[in-house]
Amino acid sequence: MSGNTVEGVIVAVLGLIGAVMVARISTPRERPAADRPPGEGDDDGRAGELKVSPEIWRRFEVLEQKVDHLTTVVETKKIEVTTLERLLRQAMRIIRRANRRLAAVHEAPEEIPRELVPYSIE
Repeated sequence: MSGNTVEGVIVAVLGLIGAVMVARISTPRERPAADRPPGEGDDDGRAGELKVSPEIWRRFEVLEQKVDHLTTVVETKKIEVTTLERLLRQAMRIIRRANRRLAAVHEAPEEIPRELVPYSIE
C-alpha cells in the first residue's frame, strides 16, 4: 500500500469525524424552562424544542459506525505499514553488510534495488 493511499484514508476519516463533531456541536439543546421567553410554546406543551427526524439520527448513527470502522482500518494499516518499513530497513542493512563483505574480498557489490534506497539508515 502506498503512502498516498494511507494518507488519503486518514484525511477521509478525519473529515468524517469532523463532520460528525460539527453536527453534534451545532445541534440545538433544549433550554431550561426558566430561560425560555414567555408565550413561546407548541401544541404539546414543550416550548422551543427543535424536532429532528428519527431518520436523521439513524443516519448519524450509521455515519458514526462507518467512521469507527474506518478508524479501525486506518489504525490496522498504520501498524502494517510500520512493520513493512521496519522490514525494508532491515533488508537494506543486510544488503549493505553483504556489500561490505564483498568489497573486503575484492568482489563486485550487489546492486541496491531503487525501492530500498529510501529506507537506508546510513
